Amino acid sequence: MKLRKLFLFFVLLSVTALSFAKENDRRGWQLDLKRLALNLTSTSVHHAQDYKGFSDARLTADSQTTIQGALDFKADYFGKHYLWSNGLLAEYGKSTIEQADGQKMTTESVDRIIFDTAYTLRLWNIENFLGGFEAGPYVLAAYETEFNTTGGAPLKKVLRGEGGAKLFEGKYIKSLYLSGLFEEDFTYSDHSTKLGWSAGFDIHVPIREGVKAMFKGVWRDYLHESVKQDTDLDYSLELDARMEVLVWNNFSVAPFINFFTAQAKRGGRPRGQNLYVGVAFSFSKLFKEAKPVAAE
Repeated sequence: MKLRKLFLFFVLLSVTALSFAKENDRRGWQLDLKRLALNLTSTSVHHAQDYKGFSDARLTADSQTTIQGALDFKADYFGKHYLWSNGLLAEYGKSTIEQADGQKMTTESVDRIIFDTAYTLRLWNIENFLGGFEAGPYVLAAYETEFNTTGGAPLKKVLRGEGGAKLFEGKYIKSLYLSGLFEEDFTYSDHSTKLGWSAGFDIHVPIREGVKAMFKGVWRDYLHESVKQDTDLDYSLELDARMEVLVWNNFSVAPFINFFTAQAKRGGRPRGQNLYVGVAFSFSKLFKEAKPVAAE
C-alpha cells in the first residue's frame, strides 16, 4: 500500500510537470568535486586518575579524538537526449577514547566507499515548475564496500542495480527518484540476491549569497533475498541536513545532522539508529561545467 501511494504521487507530479516541458540545452562533460570535508576534534587530559573525585570535569575527563573525512566527486556527461553520471563517495570516521586508567577504545562512526554509474534519458526539461528540472527514466549500477571490517563481520561487498524514474538537475531538485532495487551481496561466501525498491531525494535551497540549505535522503525496502542471513535488513533510511556557508573562495563551513536507521529482518531485534551532529569544514570546486547550446 505504501509503495502504491508513493508511486501514484510520483506519477502525478511527473504528469503535472509535463505541461511546462521544453527541450534541454546543456551539453558536454561536467566535473564537480562536490565535497572534500574533514572534521577533527581532540581532547587531551593528563593525570586524570590523580584527580578522580574532583568536581571539575576538565580534570577528570577521558582523552578523546574524533576524525571524520568525506569525498564526493561527480563526472557527468550531458548528451542531447541523455545524462551519463559517474560518482565516487568515500566516508570514514573513527573515535578513540583513552580512559583515565589507560585503557583505549576505538569505534567507527561511518565507513563506506561507493562507486556508481547511471544512464538517464533527458526526455523533458521543465522550466517553470518547482524551480525547473529535467525528468526521465534511469538505470544505475553501483558497487559498495568499506575501508575496514566492523565488529568481526566480513568486509561489505555489494553490487547494486536500480531502475526507475527521476527528476534531476534543477535549481532546487538535484535528484528525486523512485526505483526498483536489485542487490547481489558478496559479503559472505554464500552470496545472496536481494530484491526491493528504493526512493531518494537531494534538495538544495538557496538562503542568500553564499548560504544554502541541503537535504538528502535514501530509503531502501528489501522484499526478497535468495539466501537468508541474520544480518539481512527489512529496510533502511538515511537522512542528511546541512547548512553550507561559503567563507572563502571554495571553502565552506557546514553545520549538519545525519540520521540513519535500519530494521533487522530476523531475530526480533529493535530498530537500530545512529544520529550524528557536527560541523564540516569542506572544499568544493566545479572543474568543468557543461555549457548551454543553441536550440537545435
